[in-house]
Amino acid sequence: MKKTALTLLALSILSAPALAQSQPSITIYAAIGYDQKVVDAFNKANGTQVKLVDLSTGPLLARVQAEKQNTQWDVVWFDGAEAMRDLANQGLLLRGWQPKVNWNALARQVIPADHAYIPAGVSLAGVFLVNAKAVPENQTPQSWADLQKPEWQGKVGMPNPAISGPTYPLMTGIMADAGGIDAGKKVLSNMKKNGMQVFDTGGPLIKQLLAGTISVAATQSTRGIDAQVKKQPVRVVYPKSMTLLPSNFGLSAHSSPEKQAVAKKFIEFFLSPAGQKVALESGDSDSYFYPLVQGARAHALLPELSTLPFRKVDPLIWGPREAALNTWFAQNVAH
Repeated sequence: MKKTALTLLALSILSAPALAQSQPSITIYAAIGYDQKVVDAFNKANGTQVKLVDLSTGPLLARVQAEKQNTQWDVVWFDGAEAMRDLANQGLLLRGWQPKVNWNALARQVIPADHAYIPAGVSLAGVFLVNAKAVPENQTPQSWADLQKPEWQGKVGMPNPAISGPTYPLMTGIMADAGGIDAGKKVLSNMKKNGMQVFDTGGPLIKQLLAGTISVAATQSTRGIDAQVKKQPVRVVYPKSMTLLPSNFGLSAHSSPEKQAVAKKFIEFFLSPAGQKVALESGDSDSYFYPLVQGARAHALLPELSTLPFRKVDPLIWGPREAALNTWFAQNVAH
């Protein structure tokens, strides 16, 4: 009996390292504020060695394209279904798999029919953040048409869609709201003529808003909730041109089955109660998203999504246009 007990004890001690060694290391390219915290929690819970490469969305997508013939990633994770759809169209993503989780009703609005990628959460693109110290409440702008008026000359900012993942969906919302691509380009061109400032990403944009360099920032809804949590002097406006903005995971179609198994395990961890707790309580601005699994609760400051005037744009239509429209923006608005 003693020998048997000692043998079982030895096996139990060895089992965790042996399990870790049996799982290959995977690489995740991500552009999510709390991504490192989720990776650390997953590694600790599973004895894995997931490697994270954290980038802004634009550089992330450029790296994916540069490695197209020799893929170095197993999972990509960023905001915006349009870019993810484009990767699927190029044959880079594994289709047909969905995690074993209890999706909520919101999730069913953003799960692609061909299961080419997996939604992680939802926010909104195209929210206005207004410096409450600089703008009286009765003068708060409510639309992009308002922001083209002379009184806002040089006082408006937005991120660059070629770098900031949530900003291309913001731009598609402007175009859809205006009635088409040409009409949307005219709106953005008028904003440029009116002195709109363009920043690489949302972080520098918000710094300039709080500094008073600009009075209005058009950006992702999570930034507005973050400002409210921090009790910053920011007023949040939800205009009609907002678009639903899902963050998504993409699994590499070129990874080995063994690596794909670990990648799937990571995604299911993120969507589990433990993973959702890390994501929703990380303290990063990206944490203020609407969850897609039953039982997970968004931060109390998030308004009910059903009360907001947002639209959904079709990634099948807008995904293939992203590169060309971002190039147009860079040449005509960002410079």
